[in-house]
Formats: sequence, structure tokens, C-alpha cells
Amino acid sequence: MSIADWPEDQRPREKLLAKGAASLTDAELLAIFLRTGIRGKNAVELARELIVHFDGSLARLFAASPQAFSAVPGLGLAKFSQLAAVRELADRAMAERLYQDDVLSSPNAVRDYLRLRLGRREREVFVVLCLSAQNRVLAMDELFEGTLTETRVYAREVVRLALLRNAAALIIAHNHPSGASEASQADRLLTQQLQQALALVDIRLLDHVLVAGHQAVSFAEQGWM
Repeated sequence: MSIADWPEDQRPREKLLAKGAASLTDAELLAIFLRTGIRGKNAVELARELIVHFDGSLARLFAASPQAFSAVPGLGLAKFSQLAAVRELADRAMAERLYQDDVLSSPNAVRDYLRLRLGRREREVFVVLCLSAQNRVLAMDELFEGTLTETRVYAREVVRLALLRNAAALIIAHNHPSGASEASQADRLLTQQLQQALALVDIRLLDHVLVAGHQAVSFAEQGWM
């Protein structure tokens, strides 16, 4: 059935205008982006099929290559370009807020940005946010990249970067592509080692954020540091 034949309060666009974007399902939001379906499928059905194609993961969908995205019947490089543009706009909007605010007064902004930036990565990556004495972000650097399950991190490189950026404090983060949100013993040990190494040069380690899919877990809030 065409979406135009649905009751008005069930159509994604009208539902969004009446109740807000948060009231829509993933498929309904994606349907608004797609705008039209294909022969035999309306936009919502096509959106559901697209999400299923990427294992039910929006993160995997947003991380898809042009070839993988275009392999879905009814989609192509034009739609991929639009999706990539939307993703980049979201990244930039989050980054703008992150760089303007005191990170301690807006911890959710930090976690939201890291979740958006790292949640769709297929390999483990380790990033460092260098902060000023006023707790504003000076720079964000992707320092190490590893495999699906681990990243080798060197404390001397983290300290060197912090000194190079003239940072007064750091927030570090890494992702678990597997989706496991529990910090490993190695993660906790690394946090302690970095905290001690940075303290020798009078730089504070404020937090370690673990990103697992849609979740962003703060070590500081969990009492792990």
C-alpha cells in the first residue's frame, strides 16, 4: 500500500511534524530521507529492508561503502551521496557544539559526539581530546587504529601529543565494534597507566569513554578511574 493511502497520523512526515522526530522509528526516519520507494515497496518498506540488509544496525548502514549501499535494489550512488552528506553535517554540528562548550558542563555533548564519530567504525580506534585549562576542546586526534577486537596504545605517544597540543587535560576514548559495553581489564589497566604517565607532566586525565554501538560509557561516572 502506498504511504499516501495511510491514515494521515501514521504517515512518517506528518507524524514527525505533529509529534517530533524522536517519535518515529528508524525505518520511518529513513523513509523520509529516501522519499520514495520502488516498484512493489513503499519508502517505509524499502527503509526496513535497507536496515535489515545491514544487520539491523544504523551504524553499519552509515558506515557502508558506496558499493555495499548501492547493492541494495532501488538505491544507488545518488542516494549514497545524500546519506554521506547528512552524516557529515551531523558530525560537524556535533563538533561545533563540542568545541564551543566547557566539556565538564556539557558531558552529554562529548558522549554524543564520540558515539556518532566512533559508533560506526568497524575497527577499534583510540582517540584523544586535548583540553585547555578552561576545559575547552583544543583538538581531537585519532591516535591509534587496531583490529576488530583490540588496539595497541602507547602511553609515550599520548603524553607526546598532549604536550604538543599544550593540553591541560585530556579525555580519551575508544570503541568496541563488537558492541560489548563492558570495559575489559586491559581497558581499565590502560586508563590507570595513562593517568599516572600524564600526572608526571601535570596533565589531568578527566575521563575515558567507551563507545559500543549506540552506547557511550564514561569510566569516570562508572567509578573505574
